[in-house]
Amino acid sequence: MKVGPNILKNLSPRPKVIRKLLGYLAMLLFSTLTKTKARGRHNLPPKGPFIVVVNHFSLIDGAFVVYGLLRPGIFLMASDQHVDWFYFWAPWLYGLIPLDREQLAPSVIKQAISAIKNGEILVIFPEATSNSTQLRHAKKGAAYLSAVTKVPVVPMSLEGTTNAWKSIFRGIRPTIKISIGKKFGPVNLKKYGKSKDEALKNFGDEIMCRIAALMPEKHHGVFKGNRRIKDIRIENDR
Repeated sequence: MKVGPNILKNLSPRPKVIRKLLGYLAMLLFSTLTKTKARGRHNLPPKGPFIVVVNHFSLIDGAFVVYGLLRPGIFLMASDQHVDWFYFWAPWLYGLIPLDREQLAPSVIKQAISAIKNGEILVIFPEATSNSTQLRHAKKGAAYLSAVTKVPVVPMSLEGTTNAWKSIFRGIRPTIKISIGKKFGPVNLKKYGKSKDEALKNFGDEIMCRIAALMPEKHHGVFKGNRRIKDIRIENDR
């Protein structure tokens, strides 16, 4: 059984206190069921608002983002898709801002800006889909929201989540690695290109290179060999 857009598009973020309690639950569960290591938490700003951009290799990535942050965030999730019912419980419990990958609706921008004004942490998966273990180009929507909200951006990488669910059900504790890089921005899109489309594309590449800098080369995908990754690693003292 699959859950489709007709349900996903009606989800909304839960109150902060509920998201905070679910964060403690995630920490307890994954400390028990997995070998999760998080590094770079000192790079997180002491308080919001800011945006976290994360690679997306599995449908359970969101739960490990919560584990990495150790504080409540608000997720933007593609609502124009169908997900298996056993993956639906997490976004239903935690809530989210539904995002159409083909068309960034004014309501999404309004909700994102409202969350930022309330000091929230926005979590965005720039690639939008989770069907690969290789980094892909960012969608324009993620780059646009990062620019329009005018707050710092923090890159985060997740490794080991792809087959984690299967391993847990087999009684094996999978190893998950969470890495958090230094913040950058706020961003001025004009510095990334003359036209809006060019600027969004180039800024999206910057986001993905900053995520790639936190990961082994085998996951770099379309950004493999990109010189920007080396520069960012030097910047991050890696």
